[in-house]
Amino acid sequence: MLSIDGGTQARLTQHIVQCVETAKSNDTPFFHLVLDGIFPDDIYERMLDNFPAPDTYRSAIRKHNRANFNQDGTARRVKVDLFPEYIRHLGGEQKAVWKMVGAALCAPEVKSAFVRRLSSGLRRRFGDRYERVGMFPVPMLTRDTEGYRIREHTDTKWKVITVQLYLPRDESLDGIGTVFSEKLPDGTFRRVKQMAFIPNHGYAFAVGTDTWHSVDALKLVNASRDTILHTYYVDDSIGHKLRNRGRRLGNFAKNELRAHGI
Repeated sequence: MLSIDGGTQARLTQHIVQCVETAKSNDTPFFHLVLDGIFPDDIYERMLDNFPAPDTYRSAIRKHNRANFNQDGTARRVKVDLFPEYIRHLGGEQKAVWKMVGAALCAPEVKSAFVRRLSSGLRRRFGDRYERVGMFPVPMLTRDTEGYRIREHTDTKWKVITVQLYLPRDESLDGIGTVFSEKLPDGTFRRVKQMAFIPNHGYAFAVGTDTWHSVDALKLVNASRDTILHTYYVDDSIGHKLRNRGRRLGNFAKNELRAHGI
């Protein structure tokens, strides 16, 4: 069993910072970071061994998106928010592992590393004040299943930075990573690259008007697409702060009702 203490927490946070700082960057089709080995090997193994039970996850799909619901009403993307109040119903090492991971991803020094490395896109959107823009981190453990897909989109203006970290045990599912595309003058899309869906791998980009990405309809048999979707939301005004904290509180209430079978 992994010993989780203050030293382990600090080691994980510093490892993530170092990974972001040294990550390779790519300008095609838009500026992004390619993240390799973002978690230490021993912690990554504990994460894979401690996925929550299926009934712990809740829908991550809005009701109007009927294409990503199964006929029985279950969502094809589900999530566990990696905030302490959401994972408090987990037990033992599960709770300790995911609490640690969530806390590390929300650490100010991790945000600062992403801001430094993604400064070109952030400056283009926010100007010279980009380093002072308030950001609200939301880390989610997500699970996508058979049939899930999402068409080309750039992400909502509420988002500042999008990070996705892939959590497969091996490379057997490679081919289901996120697709990055370029929008052509006629409104169609040209697929430029697909991120490798391999262990401890992922990407990050500053949300902009050109950050087109998608996921092909998943064809999975007795498998799932497990990832961490870590998003920094704009938190730069009273309205933003009320929205972000209100959503967190609302999601907490929904989670508590579900946990108690209400």
